[in-house]
Amino acid sequence: QVQLVESGGGLVQAGGSLRLSCAASGRTFSSSAMAWFRQPPGKEREFVAAISRSGGTLYYADSVKGRFTISRDNAKNTVYLQMNSLIPEDTALYSCAADTTRWRPSRDIDSYDYWGQGTQVTVSS
Repeated sequence: QVQLVESGGGLVQAGGSLRLSCAASGRTFSSSAMAWFRQPPGKEREFVAAISRSGGTLYYADSVKGRFTISRDNAKNTVYLQMNSLIPEDTALYSCAADTTRWRPSRDIDSYDYWGQGTQVTVSS
């Protein structure tokens, strides 16, 4: 069993930055691939970024590449999403997810078996 709790969301002006955190409980965090997904208002949930259990393999959605950075600290059981140069289109509910069955991350939402409740990010123009 893994519990995930996100924090760090909020309201920011376009061009600003936010750092999201996802704290995980359970002993499987360090062996799990982790990811961030987001759900914009009125739209389907979409992939943002993913990281392997060691942090050596990273994947990003094209829409955030060069602006967002995913990282993890296995000693703290935490995964981060540094978001820079935010634009209004980044407004969404951001959720972290854990894949406890494999080390290599995936862009596929169905690969992840544990999810957090999400943290809201709103970018004003």
